[in-house]
Amino acid sequence: QHALNSGIRRYHVSPALCQRAKVAMSHFEPNEYINYEKLEKNINIVRKRLDRPLTLSEKIVYGHLDDPAKQEIERGKTYLRLRPDRVAMQDATAQMAMLQFISSGLPKVAVPSTIHCDHLIEAQSGGEKDLRRAKDINQEVYNFLATAGAKYGVGFWKPGSGIIHQIILENYSYPGVMLIGTDSHTPNGGGLGGICIGVGGADAVDVMAGIPWELKCPKVIGVKLTGKLSGWTSPKDVILKVAGILTVKGGTGAIIEYHGPGVDSISCTGMATICNMGAEIGATTSIFPYNARMKKYLGKTGRADIAALADEFKQHLVPDSGCQYDQVIEINLSELKPHINGPFTPDLAHPVSDIGAVAEKEGWPVDIRVGLIGSCTNSSYEDMGRSAAVAKQALAHGLKCKSKFTITPGSEQIRATIERDGYAEILREVGGLVLANACGPCIGQWDRKDIKKGEKNTIVTSYNRNFTGRNDANPETHAFVTSPEIVTALSIAGTLKFNPETDYLTGADGKKFKLEAPDADELPKLEFDPGQDTYQYPPKDGSGQHVDVSPTSQRLQLLEPFDKWDGKDLEDMLILIKVKGKCTTDHISAAGPWLKFRGHLDNISNNLLIGAINIENGKANSVRNALTQEFGPVPDTARYYKKMGVKWAVIGDENYGEGSSREHAALEPRHLGGRVIITKSFARIHETNLKKQGLLPLTFADPADYNKIHPVDKLSIVGLKDFAPGKPLKCIIKHPNGSQETIMLNHTFNESQIEWFQAGSALNRMKELQQKSS
Repeated sequence: QHALNSGIRRYHVSPALCQRAKVAMSHFEPNEYINYEKLEKNINIVRKRLDRPLTLSEKIVYGHLDDPAKQEIERGKTYLRLRPDRVAMQDATAQMAMLQFISSGLPKVAVPSTIHCDHLIEAQSGGEKDLRRAKDINQEVYNFLATAGAKYGVGFWKPGSGIIHQIILENYSYPGVMLIGTDSHTPNGGGLGGICIGVGGADAVDVMAGIPWELKCPKVIGVKLTGKLSGWTSPKDVILKVAGILTVKGGTGAIIEYHGPGVDSISCTGMATICNMGAEIGATTSIFPYNARMKKYLGKTGRADIAALADEFKQHLVPDSGCQYDQVIEINLSELKPHINGPFTPDLAHPVSDIGAVAEKEGWPVDIRVGLIGSCTNSSYEDMGRSAAVAKQALAHGLKCKSKFTITPGSEQIRATIERDGYAEILREVGGLVLANACGPCIGQWDRKDIKKGEKNTIVTSYNRNFTGRNDANPETHAFVTSPEIVTALSIAGTLKFNPETDYLTGADGKKFKLEAPDADELPKLEFDPGQDTYQYPPKDGSGQHVDVSPTSQRLQLLEPFDKWDGKDLEDMLILIKVKGKCTTDHISAAGPWLKFRGHLDNISNNLLIGAINIENGKANSVRNALTQEFGPVPDTARYYKKMGVKWAVIGDENYGEGSSREHAALEPRHLGGRVIITKSFARIHETNLKKQGLLPLTFADPADYNKIHPVDKLSIVGLKDFAPGKPLKCIIKHPNGSQETIMLNHTFNESQIEWFQAGSALNRMKELQQKSS
């Protein structure tokens, strides 16, 4: 219960921290210091070895190498062993990460780490009521996370504190940091010049355990920005445009590095918006070079000492002149128009001026039922100010929103500051409902009442993802993503056919008027109001702290180790499902109402692949049981196979597992007896998560071989005794008529990852190594 007390936050900054190289990483960890000297030393070692100019991404990534003198470095090829500075976990993924850390047997985390309660608060009737309800419903989980944090040395941000990525930007990200977070939108911190990467919980456990973290050496895609943002065009439009160019998998295996003269026209929080949504193009992360806009933000968030230190080391926080990118995209900000992307995929880009006509042509509903602003992508002070500037104009002409309208502040600090400065009141006056400082509808935590399930409708959001059913579990909701100010303008007009750059609205007096492009301060004139104190420090010694997990709990479940590989080939596996088309982690392990089971592997496994479309019948959550020949739900069929001792495989399409970092999408198939996932291609985080849990993620050497496998076939993976890096595996397809075909499957396993497979999981392998060394 001590996790949920509240009071006023006070910043404490020791005068000793202002000495060179003795600047604290954050207000909350006065004894953990930024180590630019080590970064500089590592960069110099690598620069001498490679003998070429380095991109900013390379400087920070290679600057965190475990062994910069001997590490093999080849972009897109070699695996790097890295030492990140810190770890951040949101509450839905932290449950499994902390359960895995507990089972590692280690007494305390090796690097500064934090837990953030933002995913379990359902949007229903407004901020305060929804928060009270969430604290009540989720008390068992919050207490587990608070006590586990206290025992193992992890800082705990209580429910109501805000969205993980906004809290990180305000307190923990800084130029040159390497941070890993158990959420796919962790790259948000790139807006402050950090390499911030989304990972699964097992990766977080490695870093918290003090083990070098592995990452395939990223390629670097340069996005050169020229010109200047102005008018209705916002930072969101940059990433909406880039998503349209690169598509949902165009950034896979690469860091997106923004550079060029246009960078300086974007605020620090605007840069964070762009980096945040880079997750939607599959990028490892995104980053901007350190500049005056970042320095200004650091100063305003009480970190002028970090800015001063960054100034001293600035040559390492910007790209070298003449550095080479693997691909370059150029965008002239002066010519960029406001964009809106969707529906059903975040890379379907349209200029706002075209969307009305496109929607009518495609048969998408043009009337907007709900406009939603906020989320981890767009909930900064500037975002709220620009939206309020649009709303104020409508109010001056006697208008309110025709659509329903919701506002999600990104953090308690943003909420308190927009309340003080009048923005929240303006947004309420125009018809808005201010929700809790949490993820809310963006991740499906939305108790939506205005439509029936199956009703075709349109919503516009300033969020990042718009996969089918993501926001409200209704597959007929056409969700479009755009900037907060465009969402506000469209909500006032109530239709996709409105273009605020050219079209007129009719005021209450019958006179026509045009909305002027919004203008707002990027940061408050006064200091930020920190609002309620929502942080729990871990005690100096947490060894006496008890962490309670009831054996009868429906929300939490201690983990049992997965079985080791038996040394044999995987023979005569059944096919659980052959997936047709897009299969995101939302399809594999749905969020929304299922979030409450994120700490209970057996219960959450009841959502395994329920959103995926079965190629055999075109239906979701309906597969043939090969043993009974009856059709039934995917999880039930998997459980039946497990009970009968039969191993199974999943066949997938392109970019399988795109979207969220949720490792439950890898834990669930492993828990229910899955062994192999074969696809045309994988999203980066999901592929790693599958490896960590002892599964085999494999890809067709010839993508056309996808068509050779039928749901009624049996599969054998042979040659596992000789499983080696770079060596394809053989798959024998056995058809029901007795005929056989052999195809080759590629993989990206390195030697240590093969050891994970052999041990049954990465966690099992960690324990084996601990036992050997003790």
